[in-house]
Amino acid sequence: MTTQVTELIQSKQGQALLAQMYGPQHVEEQGARYVKLDASFREHFGEQEQVQLFSSPGRSEIGGNHTDHNHGKVLAGSITLDTIAVAVPTDDNVITFYSEGYDKQYVIDLANLKPNAEDDGTTGLIRGIAAGLVELGHNIGGFKADISSNVFAASGVSSSASFEMLISAILNHFYNEGKLDVVTLAKIGQYAENHFWNKPSGLLDQMACAYGGLISIDFANPAEPVIEPVEWNFQENGYSLVIVNTGGNHADLTEDYASVPNEMKAVAQALGKEYVREITEEDIYAKLPAIREAAGDRAVLRALHFLSENQRVDGQVQALRDGRFADFLSLITASGNSSWKWLQNVYQSGASRAQEISVALALTENYLSKLGDGACRVHGGGFAGVILAIVPNEKAEEYMNWMRGMLDTPVIVVNVRQHGSICLNAELNKA
Repeated sequence: MTTQVTELIQSKQGQALLAQMYGPQHVEEQGARYVKLDASFREHFGEQEQVQLFSSPGRSEIGGNHTDHNHGKVLAGSITLDTIAVAVPTDDNVITFYSEGYDKQYVIDLANLKPNAEDDGTTGLIRGIAAGLVELGHNIGGFKADISSNVFAASGVSSSASFEMLISAILNHFYNEGKLDVVTLAKIGQYAENHFWNKPSGLLDQMACAYGGLISIDFANPAEPVIEPVEWNFQENGYSLVIVNTGGNHADLTEDYASVPNEMKAVAQALGKEYVREITEEDIYAKLPAIREAAGDRAVLRALHFLSENQRVDGQVQALRDGRFADFLSLITASGNSSWKWLQNVYQSGASRAQEISVALALTENYLSKLGDGACRVHGGGFAGVILAIVPNEKAEEYMNWMRGMLDTPVIVVNVRQHGSICLNAELNKA
């Protein structure tokens, strides 16, 4: 049966867009995802006019580990793992959707935009996004959708931010003429996480998912972050970005995540400032005994990590722009060492038996040391989840197979994609 979605996906323009988003080698596979989701949508909601397709990528944090929440700098990219939707607007004020893999119909009445103790994380995030839009004076409304994601959940590639930016893209397209900018949508996603999901996140994840491509972001003024595209294609320059899912899970780590920005801020506050971005290493050294007494030693180490990591991001960006990839890899290695030793987000404090990230990093460091090339580091929030390895293309498959054999967990290559959170129909209309 030929449907609107099938026609769009199989059109010359649709095939070209999928090739841009996922790579030419994945066009058939990705097209089948949308067609399958469309069949599920029609099974749940029947035939609908003007069905629209949406995609929102996950993200890879390449540089700037735990810096955004203290107004720091990051190097990040949207990746080819994504959350997709088939959706249509409705005349009521109710969002109804199904999510692949979950035997449940989600129904959110937008007449109630207050935090609800009965909401699960998914429902709370949607209610929070709608509330954030209204608070900023934008429009909301109902829609019906089927949603599917291949972004690893609770593992450090921002499955939650990918979902948030998908919902934001749908509401932006259906009810705001697609006019809301990336920064606005990212802030709305952050608002939803902070106030409706009790996650003390910064703005990195949402920005990287929404914007698209490889970008550097400076959060010195979070109200107006400075975003600069960084032109670099890893695979075309001989290297693969490999994500290793170590088997840990982020689900119960809110307290660990909150401790990082809170301890950094405690160091800044001991010096009469609010954020670590406002102080220097010399400021810390000048009053080190008093700061250690007031904030604790781990807090001092985490603040020093922030200050060094900010400089590393500048160095990473410049190294890529200059084509000095060996220097870039050295800075990635230094970032990973700092996260492990100073930031201390590779495993939970006191954990002796469950150190999945540590094991994955140890294996990878040994592998890359023998190879004499590449780099690795903890990826994202840490404590559990994934690591990032940058491996020569010709060794990527060997490394991935070896790690799968060692850990029995998913290991994949990801590419940076140029499209952030989008409506595919709208993109094709631009062409």
